[in-house]
Amino acid sequence: MQAKKRYLLLSAGACLLLLVYLAGVRFRQLSSARRQNRRGAAADDGLLSGPDRWPEWSSSLQSFSVGDERENEEFMQRGSPRQKREINSSVYRGKKCRMDYCFDFSLCHKNGFKVYVYPQQKGEKMSESYQNILAAIENSKFYTSDPRQACLFVLSLDTLDRDQLSPQYVHNLKSKVQSLYLWNNGRNHLIFNLYSGTWPDYTEDLGFDIGQAMLAKASISTENFRSNFDVSIPLFSKDHPRTGGEKGYMLFNNIPPLRKYLLVFKGKRYLTGIGSDTRNALYHVHNAEDIVLLTTCKHGKDWQKHKDARCDKDNDEYERYDYREMLHNSTFCLVPRGRRLGSFRFLEALQAACIPVMLSNGWELPFSEVIDWNQAIVVGDERLLLQIPSTIRSINQDKILALRQQTQFLWEAYFSSVERIVLTTLEIIQDRIFNHISRNGLIWNKPPGGLFSQPQYSTHLGDFPFYYSYLGIKPSSKFTAVIHAVTPLVSQSQPILKLLVAVAKSQYCAQVIVLWDCDKPLPAKHRWPSTAVPVLVIEGENKVMSSRFLPYDTINTHAVLSLDEDTVLSTTEVDFAFTVWQSFPERIVGYPARSHFWDSTKERWGYTSKWTNDYSMVLTGAAIYHRYYHYLYTHYLPASLKNMVDQLANCEDILMNFLVSAVTKLPPVKVTQKKQYKETMMQQSSRASRWADPDHFAQRQTCMNTFASWFGSMPLIHSQMRLDPVLFKDQVSILRKKYRDIERL
Repeated sequence: MQAKKRYLLLSAGACLLLLVYLAGVRFRQLSSARRQNRRGAAADDGLLSGPDRWPEWSSSLQSFSVGDERENEEFMQRGSPRQKREINSSVYRGKKCRMDYCFDFSLCHKNGFKVYVYPQQKGEKMSESYQNILAAIENSKFYTSDPRQACLFVLSLDTLDRDQLSPQYVHNLKSKVQSLYLWNNGRNHLIFNLYSGTWPDYTEDLGFDIGQAMLAKASISTENFRSNFDVSIPLFSKDHPRTGGEKGYMLFNNIPPLRKYLLVFKGKRYLTGIGSDTRNALYHVHNAEDIVLLTTCKHGKDWQKHKDARCDKDNDEYERYDYREMLHNSTFCLVPRGRRLGSFRFLEALQAACIPVMLSNGWELPFSEVIDWNQAIVVGDERLLLQIPSTIRSINQDKILALRQQTQFLWEAYFSSVERIVLTTLEIIQDRIFNHISRNGLIWNKPPGGLFSQPQYSTHLGDFPFYYSYLGIKPSSKFTAVIHAVTPLVSQSQPILKLLVAVAKSQYCAQVIVLWDCDKPLPAKHRWPSTAVPVLVIEGENKVMSSRFLPYDTINTHAVLSLDEDTVLSTTEVDFAFTVWQSFPERIVGYPARSHFWDSTKERWGYTSKWTNDYSMVLTGAAIYHRYYHYLYTHYLPASLKNMVDQLANCEDILMNFLVSAVTKLPPVKVTQKKQYKETMMQQSSRASRWADPDHFAQRQTCMNTFASWFGSMPLIHSQMRLDPVLFKDQVSILRKKYRDIERL
């Protein structure tokens, strides 16, 4: 018995040792194979140099196809396994690219972030949408025509539509791209794409090897999206405006923010193939009352061959509803995936202030790197469609209003035009390159947004006028007066000297800067009156009008009081205007007001100086604004507009009003003023006075329309608000009034 037990123990031990040995051999084989595979893949990508790196298993497992699928007709259309492998290799070849090792930062540190567009090759067709993209780049501050100064390169070959069945498809793109003399395996290149793949799989293959190029791509999946390298952009139609674009449709902050419908959708229903499952199931949620989800099978050449039992009923109901009426009268809009992950419905819902409810599993949302979409949309799950109604019904009214407001901000800031989409893409890439001054999430997700908050100006939120209320801070308690001088100083009774003395007496004045744009030499120091605050005389750069808005380092206060040399203001008026500005630091606050109107007979914008209760501009001849607008005027506006201002020696005040209204989406603020300001200005007899020029008014009409054309729309906003001192003109003792001198003027 004892011998038998010993025999069994020895046998078990031997088996155990054998298993351990075999397992060790197998482990070494697997490890060796993994290292070889890893080395081969890295070598193909050009990423491996030197000793082996620790393997990074970033690719997820692909779905397993059932064996019977090999025998059906659909598999024959998709191609052989070898063709599939070739497609996948083209999609994933640069899968592991990131900014750190697929981008040459040295090209950007010398000349800054400049973008070069290849010259268009003769005979190459180009879609209107791609022309708009290239035009947006070439009209931006980033563009350079010299490839030696470029940090980023953009193809002139149209890569937007890579669906082989599309008439916009560009053939032989692989050889054309490889022949580009600056291609360099795609390094520091950006490729724009809206459509990729074709029936029936709609893969994300572009049909050519992108190498180490970045993708600005619509409908990109989270699986293929290379974080901190690619940029997900929205799918937009060929009719999407190049510049400007329509504003959002939310005109009022209605309380409660509920509309006629709770949830709507109107679109195609795919009977078979990719993207059909979600839309085929929508009828389960549709109740024809507050949830209206309409689909139609009536699309494609042979839709009748494939129609099911529901098609006729769906088609009839589909025709009874107007899509635009539904869109503008619904609280939520369903955005299910189509053949691809992205959908036109996404931008349509944003513009209409209809909160998007996403049903597109795996879609990397547009500009997800910087936009917090949780503040604007509801993300659903295609597998949990039946839970959507109860989920959105549980959202309270305060949250609904906040979501709708955010849709409007995001639409106007980043999506309303092709130009906005392109500039947002470039700004995101610029932030990656110059990470030390990149914008934070607050700037991207709060008005006015990342495009108007330039990190080159400052990385401190408190230096921008838009964030004072959010941060709970106030602007500085002093201002810098900048007087624009264009006539020689010949008499001690000239208006500029009286103005300087009156401004310097203000309790809020920190310093006075005289910007000398006169052809005569600077007056001697003793010619200027003595004041309690410093007076600095600066000779204007190139003696042009735009120099008055340069971001001078000597301006060390948040507020700038901009003054023409012939302005007539009292110290009391200056004090009151500055007090008002402290409550509206993001706007222009001042005295002389003007307005614009649409002239339907001439079909153009008009300019008027008539004294009415309505205005849309406050002229910078006597106005206070934040110094940041000097930076934006100089670095954001194109040279073409500033050159126009300098050549005419006119319209710089109109252009500044256009800029500030475009940024804030708000009108300026007019404060109480005596009418003598207008009379004084109109009676100037000096040859140097712009107001004495008979062409002055006609030029300003022309400026209005040129500026509106560049901005893409009219940014000026009418207002009827005028702020007066407390008890102004009231029949009480003058001693009870703080700004009593204003009424005496």
